[in-house]
Amino acid sequence: MKRFALAVAALALTAPFAPAMADGHGAHPTLEEVLADERRDGDRARDQYRNPAETLAFFQVAPDMTVAEVAPGGGWYTRILAPYLAENGQYIAIARDSDEGGFDTRAARARALAWTERFKQNFAEEFGGSADEVMAFEIDEFPDELSGSIDRILIVRALHGVWNGGDIQLWMHEMRKVLADDGMVGIVQHRAPADATYADVNPALGYMREADMIKLMEISGFELVAKSEINANPNDTADHPEGVWEMKPVWRTKRPELENLGESDRMTLLFRKAD
Repeated sequence: MKRFALAVAALALTAPFAPAMADGHGAHPTLEEVLADERRDGDRARDQYRNPAETLAFFQVAPDMTVAEVAPGGGWYTRILAPYLAENGQYIAIARDSDEGGFDTRAARARALAWTERFKQNFAEEFGGSADEVMAFEIDEFPDELSGSIDRILIVRALHGVWNGGDIQLWMHEMRKVLADDGMVGIVQHRAPADATYADVNPALGYMREADMIKLMEISGFELVAKSEINANPNDTADHPEGVWEMKPVWRTKRPELENLGESDRMTLLFRKAD
């Protein structure tokens, strides 16, 4: 089964989020308050590797923006973005086109087909409100009225899944369509060594070469604004036989030499629409 389908199949959410207010009078919470909220106690151990404050600052995300997250997966960034944007902005979730296939079992296909409704319900239970008000779409189902309205599209540790899903052209076309003229795409992606061969390290293993990533975006109508080493990890050799999932937090093979190396080496890239 495509790993991307697995990633978007479930959003592990808990009880309704009630972030602390900045001044106790209904103001939206600051990013620092959201990151420190006790509801993130189970997530916070990953902050040292994922650097959410620095990453969102690099992507120039503001609380009054409309921000779309690609493949929310377990909801790690959703639990940051949703309360941060709740007062003055808008959070949108995007999943792959479930009609594209690529599922190993009927159950896997059923989970993908039900993703939108399940995400909306889980989101409403976590953050309050009605499921009908939650904005979550498959990439091919964006309403026309959203065209040109999204300030940021964030693809965090998910681009390899988009590639493996076989519908990368659809994604690039739709992202250009819904992105505002001054909008940008922020990407955090597991990084392969610059000299890695496709046979050794490729999207099926979770890693992509930075030069390839930049070229993919360029030929899809985007241009690089900036890149950062915020999420770099030089201790990750990125050449693991079973891919990025040998690194923590999955640590699939339990290789002792990888236990204390942190998470994967990651590129952090910011793009805008090219003229």
